Amino acid sequence: MKTETEKEKKLSFAINKLKSLKLQNPSLKTNLENLNAQKNQLEIEKKEIEEKYQNLMSEHKALNQKLEEIKQQKLDEQKKETEFSEKIDELNQETDTLLEEIDKWQM
Repeated sequence: MKTETEKEKKLSFAINKLKSLKLQNPSLKTNLENLNAQKNQLEIEKKEIEEKYQNLMSEHKALNQKLEEIKQQKLDEQKKETEFSEKIDELNQETDTLLEEIDKWQM
């Protein structure tokens, strides 16, 4: 009987020890908290980066539009310069013609 009582005491002691054990690993909990904090920080940084990206895309679009306007202005100026040169050539030809006519009349 003594052995049964001893076995029962040992079993009770083991059950009480098991009940008193914490089934959570404190380092695991700390690691999970750290990972959660890092995740939150990364989400904040991701949001900031996405906002910056959208701003850069808007600026890029605006700069491209401005560049196209400048190119169009340059083409317009070149067209005006060409027209101006043509007008000057026409005036020079008319002047030459008038000078020839004046020479004819003077003779």
